[in-house]
Amino acid sequence: MIVKKIDCEDCETRSESLLNFAFADDLEVINCNKVCNHFKKGQTIFYEGNTPPGLYCVNKGKIKLYRTGKDGKEQIIGFGIPGDFLGYRAIIAEEGYAASATALEDTVVCLIRKEDFLNMLQKNSYISKQLMVSLCKELGLAMEKIQSLSQKSVRERLAETLFYLRDTFKGHHDEDESKIEIVLPREDIANIVGTTTETVIRTLSDFKNEKFIELDGKKIRILNGAKLREISGLEINYA
Repeated sequence: MIVKKIDCEDCETRSESLLNFAFADDLEVINCNKVCNHFKKGQTIFYEGNTPPGLYCVNKGKIKLYRTGKDGKEQIIGFGIPGDFLGYRAIIAEEGYAASATALEDTVVCLIRKEDFLNMLQKNSYISKQLMVSLCKELGLAMEKIQSLSQKSVRERLAETLFYLRDTFKGHHDEDESKIEIVLPREDIANIVGTTTETVIRTLSDFKNEKFIELDGKKIRILNGAKLREISGLEINYA
């Protein structure tokens, strides 16, 4: 659903976005031509394989990015939060979307025209470099994920996933490092870990009994980060 256009100059989320480093003339063009859309929880923003009409900039809400297998099963490969660009890899590579995107909660995104985005990249070396850095980080995380799936136990991968979720959705001014600021169905967590929903439920229960985490319905809080990190074998920070 199209909503009232959000002026880039007045956008509170812009400080978290690479658009904060856009030149004034590029920002003016983007602001004039963009379209802002509201998606309700569960609505799909774009589909894997489709040709990107432009760049999505997340204004508010949380989004999951996932691929769908031949059996129809989802594989979550990442998330989008306010300030993130979505779909830029497909635009730069001139390919279809590598994943689908669905709103995890009520979400507002601004669709920036492809030509406006590419013109900005040609003129702004800082933004181009930062997108290259983001792509390199995504590749590094993908390699870590492959290694984790092949070498780590479910218990280790679940501990790793809890830190991934905590760091991905942690607010920039949130000093409470125990909170996981996203409530996902156990099925989605199992999807990330690469196991069954039943196994995730059982392992979370084990972590709770060992006092590594606290469960309040579907909400999760890390109580013993040091022990959980030891189990995960993590060295990297997902933030």
